[in-house]
Amino acid sequence: MMDGENLTVFSSFILLGFSDAPELQTTVFTIFLSLYILMVLGNLMMILLINADPQLHTPMYFFLNHLSFIDFCLSSAIVPKALETFLLGRSHISFLGCFAQIYFLLALIICECFLLGVMAYDRYTAVCKPLFYATIMSRARCYGVMVLVYTTGFLTSLVHTVLAGRLSFCRARSINHFFCELPTLLQLSCSDTRANEILQVSHAGLNTVSSVLMILVSYTYILHTILQIPLAGRRLKAFSTCTSHLAAITIFYAPGTLTYIQVGKACSQDQAKLVSACYTVLTPALNPLIYSLRNKEVKGALRRLWVRKLVPHLARL
Repeated sequence: MMDGENLTVFSSFILLGFSDAPELQTTVFTIFLSLYILMVLGNLMMILLINADPQLHTPMYFFLNHLSFIDFCLSSAIVPKALETFLLGRSHISFLGCFAQIYFLLALIICECFLLGVMAYDRYTAVCKPLFYATIMSRARCYGVMVLVYTTGFLTSLVHTVLAGRLSFCRARSINHFFCELPTLLQLSCSDTRANEILQVSHAGLNTVSSVLMILVSYTYILHTILQIPLAGRRLKAFSTCTSHLAAITIFYAPGTLTYIQVGKACSQDQAKLVSACYTVLTPALNPLIYSLRNKEVKGALRRLWVRKLVPHLARL
């Protein structure tokens, strides 16, 4: 290709997946397929339960409903094409398909980042200001917060995607990954990507710091309030309402931050793929388990749904 030839000259990229280790392709395909099925069933179950059971129509479960929706969309934007790549050893992805993956992945990751911060504030309000909880976390305020979360995520992602679309890719079109990810795509460009990289790091840092700061401040007040409760049993009960959220924060931030804070080739490509697999398929699959296995209200809602809907239907059969 000629120097400076724009991306639009060719119509597709090639996703290589784990082509450097072809003997692992079948194993990776099986693992990804299993986790994706688990993710679909788990998140759809959470969405169904929360919308069907009136006892779960609270601010906490309102935000959890959106977390399940975001996880479902995030994983579904990546995994189906990745499965094709693992099955075939490599696969083509169109120009528009590649940038659609980048756009939706970035948008949904940013949305989840801020949503976890909002959920920390919700737990702070429930534990530290229980008498004002219904007023502070009103229905209108919850909807307003989610509009702000989605607007921030999708507008920020649009800036990154448009800037990446203006780059030239004149050296290669083979992406050594199982999906189109912004840091990996920038490595292929023969244009000056410093502006993209600076924007990537600054936005990742800003999003992470603002969300983590909200989480840290919220849990500092929560811990202070819990320690002032005289009875150990009540302290444990108050803290138990936060454990699922703390687990979700841990499995989301650990892998995601590693990829988007580091620029260029700061970590090996194999590491990048493993880290990406964590937040595109592992985290969305684990979140429903975290919130259902440790949550008596979700278990109760599942039993009520079984008795109210499924048992009468089976009886008629």
